[in-house]
Amino acid sequence: MYLALYRKYRPDTFDKIVGQEHVTRTLQNQIKNDQIGHAYLFCGSRGTGKTSAAKVFARAINCLNPQNGSPCGECAVCKALKENNAIDIIEIDAASNNGVEEIRDLRDKVKYPPTVAKYKVYIIDEVHMLTTSAFNALLKTLEEPPSHAVFILATTEVHKLPATILSRVLRFDFKLIHTEVIADLISRIFKESGIKAEQSAINLIAKAGQGSVRDALSIADMCASFANNDIKYNDVVEVLGVSDSETIYNLGSAILEQRPKDFFATFITLAGAGKNLTVTANDLTKFFRDLLVIKTCGESYVEYSPEVLEKMKALAGKTPQSTLNQAMQAFSKIESEMKYSLNPQLLIETTALSLLDAEVKKN
Repeated sequence: MYLALYRKYRPDTFDKIVGQEHVTRTLQNQIKNDQIGHAYLFCGSRGTGKTSAAKVFARAINCLNPQNGSPCGECAVCKALKENNAIDIIEIDAASNNGVEEIRDLRDKVKYPPTVAKYKVYIIDEVHMLTTSAFNALLKTLEEPPSHAVFILATTEVHKLPATILSRVLRFDFKLIHTEVIADLISRIFKESGIKAEQSAINLIAKAGQGSVRDALSIADMCASFANNDIKYNDVVEVLGVSDSETIYNLGSAILEQRPKDFFATFITLAGAGKNLTVTANDLTKFFRDLLVIKTCGESYVEYSPEVLEKMKALAGKTPQSTLNQAMQAFSKIESEMKYSLNPQLLIETTALSLLDAEVKKN
């Protein structure tokens, strides 16, 4: 049975969890020093390793022979807990089990000791979905659980948790992962899986993940299937429905240089090719932002091909900073509107025309 890349390469030790060293180091030290807490909160954006870290931690605190704070994977307890039907690690999806009755049932069962492990671990995912009554039912158990019970709460929306819950847990914030780190991970996975890919393609996949390893690996999976395991940059562009940097440059420079005919010729061709126009609007916002960065801070903080970068430096040099800022703000404003617009093409066109019109009036 085929396994998606993000499932096949899910970390099973702390050293395989990328970009969260501030979390993994603390958890490893707690295990080494036998200072296991009774309740943890893992919060952060999707795909940053919260559930993976919870599963590794659940096995590590029960491992008979932990290696540098990670589960050894070889002892009898590790093998037992790695099975999907392991009854000493209980995973609860709070999105679908969010009522007070489910939590009362958990509270009744938590008093029973584990069968093969030292600790019985409850991993409650999307915990912010619990109702107010369910949170209240959970409070006392979180404060004074049995010595054999450990709770790990995971959420993408920590602001929705009551202060009474937050005061009873050890909180760990998972960060968005740098594009370079995700790109290195994808390169290793592709090499191990026998998938060929251009470095520019890998970089674009990592960038599209927007800090989420899971999202990036899902995109990598689609690209590998589309390109039959030989991924070129244009394959990723096609799968994502995005525009290449040359096209975005042509659109942005046409606006800044008052060339409406060139803008519409390029944009209508792009729209007719079925590109994702919401992504196009986002790309234009980033393009104007990058021009501002080049103008004020230099080229070190942006990433483009050498050919496009040279043209962007020239364009930034001759465009007033106020004009770049105006263009960036105009396209930034329509990003949220794009989701609900019945005609996103018209929204981008009118925004571009307003900038062209404003520049003409100013001149």
